[in-house]
Amino acid sequence: MIYLVGDLQGCCDALDHLLAKIGFSPSRDRLYALGDLVNRGPRSLDVLRRLIALGDSATCLLGNHDLHLLAVARGVRRPHRSDTLTPILESADRDALIDWVRSRPLAVHAEGWLMVHAGVAPQWDRALTLQLAAEVEAELGGPRWGDFLQVMYGNEPSRWKTGLDGADRWRFAINVLTRVRFVDARGTLDFKVKEAADKAPDGLYPWFEAPDRQTQGQPIAFGHWSTLGLLNRPDLLAIDTGCVWGGALTAVRIDGGRREMIQVDCETAQRPG
Repeated sequence: MIYLVGDLQGCCDALDHLLAKIGFSPSRDRLYALGDLVNRGPRSLDVLRRLIALGDSATCLLGNHDLHLLAVARGVRRPHRSDTLTPILESADRDALIDWVRSRPLAVHAEGWLMVHAGVAPQWDRALTLQLAAEVEAELGGPRWGDFLQVMYGNEPSRWKTGLDGADRWRFAINVLTRVRFVDARGTLDFKVKEAADKAPDGLYPWFEAPDRQTQGQPIAFGHWSTLGLLNRPDLLAIDTGCVWGGALTAVRIDGGRREMIQVDCETAQRPG
């Protein structure tokens, strides 16, 4: 049995309840966690240890909060007031945990689904999405990953073009794979609007509604967008259902062409604002 699960954000109690509800067995089942494994919830350290203990039965994508953990751990970014990363950073096995996080993928294709944390640029097809994700993964997993974190942040370039290389190429890829919500008709990224899809200002589209999107027809599963909520279309699954905000943690069984939703209620760990 193969399950996708939305943003965990350090909510280990909800993860435990969900795994128990679906009767998850590491010897039989496989779990794909769609990023934002840590932060804002109360038990980020426990989430990492729980996922690591699942071994090869769990594939965990990186989200923006997971990248933030890496940046804070290397001293590239300062912690935010709402961060709950201290137990990881002060743990005896901190280095092993950080190495595990930085070796996770940013995109996966399995069971016919392209899986990312946030989205896919309108100009990318599946092959290019996986290629760019792999390039970033190589940088994060390599010996100069600290140097890479120094150039990872920023909103430019804001639009894809053939020939982007180096830090600009990888920064754009990270921004799409872990941060994007809205784009304009030319595929320019917008990071100002974080509301639900139907609240987009004139001229902006949810990335999955962008004109001439090259991945149309390719089933895509993603998280990241709690104000979007659950989106269940033939070619799209959005499953960040706001666990950390007191919503639900959502899993979807996808093997054999299934689309079976399983949810558990979550305690409010933080409030928006």
